[in-house]
Amino acid sequence: MPFLYPEAYRDESVCDDYHGHKVPDPYKWLEDPDSEQTKAFVEAQNKLTVPFLEGCPVRGVFKERMTELYDYPKYSSPFRRGKRYFYFFNTGLQNQSVMYVQDSLEGEAKVFLDPNKLSEDGTVALQGYAFTEDGEYFAYGLSASGSDWVTIKFLQVEGPVELPDVLERVKFSCMSWTHDGRGLFYNCYPGQDGKSDGTETSSNLHQKLYYHVLGTSQTEDILCAEFPDHPKWMGGAEVSDDGRYVLLSIQEGCLPVNRLWYCDLQQLSGDISGILPWIKLIDNFDAEYEYITNEGLVFTFKTNLKSPRYRLINIDFSDPDMTKWKVLVAEHDKDVLEWAACVRSNFLVLCYLHDVKNVLQLHHLATGARLKTFPLELGSIVGYNGRKKDTEIFYQFTSFLSPSIIYHCDLTKEDLEPSIFREVTLKGFDPSDYQTIQVFYPSKDGTPIPMFIIHKKGINLDGSHSALLYGYGGFNISVTPSFSVSRLIFVRHLGGVLAVANIRGGGEYGETWHKGGMLSNKQNCFDDFQCAAEYLLGEGYTCQKKLTINGGSNGGLLVAACANQRPDLFACAVAQVAVLDMLKFHKFTIGHAWTTDYGCSEKEEEFNWLFKYSPLHNIKVPEGNGVQYPAILLLTADHDDRVVPLHSLKYIATLQYFVGWNLKQENPLLIHVDTKAGHGAGKPTTKVIEEVSDMYAFIARCLNLSWIP
Repeated sequence: MPFLYPEAYRDESVCDDYHGHKVPDPYKWLEDPDSEQTKAFVEAQNKLTVPFLEGCPVRGVFKERMTELYDYPKYSSPFRRGKRYFYFFNTGLQNQSVMYVQDSLEGEAKVFLDPNKLSEDGTVALQGYAFTEDGEYFAYGLSASGSDWVTIKFLQVEGPVELPDVLERVKFSCMSWTHDGRGLFYNCYPGQDGKSDGTETSSNLHQKLYYHVLGTSQTEDILCAEFPDHPKWMGGAEVSDDGRYVLLSIQEGCLPVNRLWYCDLQQLSGDISGILPWIKLIDNFDAEYEYITNEGLVFTFKTNLKSPRYRLINIDFSDPDMTKWKVLVAEHDKDVLEWAACVRSNFLVLCYLHDVKNVLQLHHLATGARLKTFPLELGSIVGYNGRKKDTEIFYQFTSFLSPSIIYHCDLTKEDLEPSIFREVTLKGFDPSDYQTIQVFYPSKDGTPIPMFIIHKKGINLDGSHSALLYGYGGFNISVTPSFSVSRLIFVRHLGGVLAVANIRGGGEYGETWHKGGMLSNKQNCFDDFQCAAEYLLGEGYTCQKKLTINGGSNGGLLVAACANQRPDLFACAVAQVAVLDMLKFHKFTIGHAWTTDYGCSEKEEEFNWLFKYSPLHNIKVPEGNGVQYPAILLLTADHDDRVVPLHSLKYIATLQYFVGWNLKQENPLLIHVDTKAGHGAGKPTTKVIEEVSDMYAFIARCLNLSWIP
């Protein structure tokens, strides 16, 4: 046995009863992040893992190359607010991107807001922002150490001048100003016992909608909506393009469905002063309704009602009977309508997903007719700016081999031709040396699954290459082409093949694809991913001894479940901020919202689904001669209040106990718990570089990969 794992106390007396099934939970004590025992466990694990990672021969050179290649300029597309333009820019290695302001697109750019000045180590990040309609005031959210908790602050744009207003206990919040600039709608949670800094595990319930009047104390904020009988409901407000209406979108979990209530602000007898007189336009969770724009009382929504790939409909609020609703842009027979935006008063920009590649179109608002399709390479639209009052649009394109191209289109011109506004390339990286292909491989039930494969041109498919297989497969989220320096270093310097499998559970083909990998169908995700691995092996891209699987969050669940089910198929598995205790996830922070995708162990039928694949509850010594668990690295962090670290702690304790002692288990089973970090959003550049250096050094050491200069 090559590894001496820390001994962790097992409390054999802890046993939960699920519908007559007795399920032991001997590491329940690890659910308390503040106990001395948990802190000692984390310290002991890090003491084992950190020297192992630092002893990887590749780590130093990977970090050096990552730092060198990642040092390229990163821009967002510009956007206009009031009389000014704004954009985000990172010179390359700044921990957080800086917000700039300019009077015109050609004017001098000045720093408007620099989050790097808010902490010494870059762990305070900008998390959401909103300008007043005239662009003169600015509300912005700040999160610390990667937590979902946000503090909202305010600036006067001219100057800029910091204002005294501060809003606390904000999480999963909207930010929408009334058009008079008097105040904004936002969400917060009631006070709770104990701390709220992102290291706690208590459930987030009873979110409320408030209106904050600029220049007043948060204690004076006006409660506009609450749902005391529905503690899981979350209601985000959005003020309509014309400023007259406020729309309330209510969600209960993570399904793409919502109630839709609205209030006509002109009908109020005075200023907003209490719970608003909401009109309940849609008062069920049958479908999703996303506000796009309105012309007077005729409102345009993007919906999946009887259209799993989405369409645009018009609802006349003066005659809202469902039989009177009109289709503006019909559902496409294959492609998914991802988003829509109104611009130049009378145009709609529509973004579709066609076989996991974005297509961007311009349509007439009045008729829905398509005017043109903008030219795009194989890749993703990752940024768009252009509102109803604007006469121009900016959109940002990326792909596996192109970091960023920002396009600009002036919609007052007749030809409507976009031009390149800004293009970024990497020094020392020639994309023409590589190729991206898309394949469709059959899953266990015969369903064709798309997968992108990226590799150096001219490689022999002889099974000699290392490979990294990535997947997610949940919550209607589509994994579209994205640019990753660390993955390209893996391809270039570790002789790797990158594969991204678009398994079911995601949104790649609409709600049908999502439903094919959720609830009782969750096993399809794991089958799809395992079949992706078998395809890579069968086609000679890699061999079992050189294959790594990777995923984060729900994708971490995917990786761990597949390592449990097919330990013989992979050599290495890296699971980041993973959901691993499928019987108890709903009890912590916002976990209750995920029951819409997973189910809940409190219901017997759903317990039966979950218990079959829950990574924590399906660990056993692999059968068969020479079969062992792949090398496992779990990555989590102390301020992850989305998927709390206890998932990873309990899983690694169980894995080391049941498997770690076994003589045939030569591969390491390790965890690294980071500090002052969370689920991933707003992570500073220094931490990003450290994390990927750890991950690829682990892969290289476990797979015996040599650095290729």
